[in-house]
Amino acid sequence: MASYLIVGADRGIGKSICTALVKRGDAVTAVCMEDGATYKGAKVAVIPGVDVTSDAAVAKMAQDLKATGARIDVLVHVAGVLGLDELGKIDYNDMRRQFEINTLGPLRTVEASLPFLSKDAKVGIITSRVGSLSDNGSGQMYAYRVSKAGANMVALNLHHDLSKRGIAVAALHPGMVATDLTKGYPGNFNYISPDEAASGLIARMDALTIDTSGRFWHANGEQLPW
Repeated sequence: MASYLIVGADRGIGKSICTALVKRGDAVTAVCMEDGATYKGAKVAVIPGVDVTSDAAVAKMAQDLKATGARIDVLVHVAGVLGLDELGKIDYNDMRRQFEINTLGPLRTVEASLPFLSKDAKVGIITSRVGSLSDNGSGQMYAYRVSKAGANMVALNLHHDLSKRGIAVAALHPGMVATDLTKGYPGNFNYISPDEAASGLIARMDALTIDTSGRFWHANGEQLPW
C-alpha cells in the first residue's frame, strides 16, 4: 500500500484518481479547493480550502500534513484551468490567472510538500500536450499553451533537482478528457472519461522510476516531445 497526495481532487480527473486508488487499497489524501464534502463516507483523508495560487493556503496544507505525521510516497498535482483565446482577443488578466494556477500552482505545492516526501517518492504533474513546443501545429490558446509549457519546465526542473534525492518526476498528459475543463474546447475529439484518464495516469505513476524520471508521458504510455 502506497500513500498518495492528490492536489486538485474536488472533481473530474482528481476525484477519479482518488476513487481508483482507494479501491485498490492505497492510502489517499485529497487536497481540495472546496470543502471536500464529496468524499463524505469515503476512506479518503481530505485537506479542504487549498487554493494553489495562495501561499497562505498551501502553507496551511503543509501544516495539516505535518500535524498528521504524513509521509507521501506519490504526489500528483492535478489542479488546473483552461481558458480559450486567440491573437487580438487576449485577456492578459486571465493569462496571469492561468499562469498562477497551471504553472506556479504545481511548483508551490510540490515545494511545500518536500518535507513529507518519502525516500524514493514519485511526483507527477498533470499538464497538457498543448504545452509541447514541438507538438504545436495550430497556434491560438496563448494563455493555456504558455502556462502549460511553463508547467512542463517546472516538471523538468524538479526532475533535475529531486532526482538527486532519489525522487522521480514526470509531466503527464491525461488525454482528451470530458470534464468541465474541456467543455467548449474547439474541434471534434474522441473524448475519454475521467475514470479512463485516471486509470492511465495511475499506470504511468506506477511505472515511473528514477531511470524514467524527467520525461513527458501521455496517459496511454506514449512519450511526448517537450
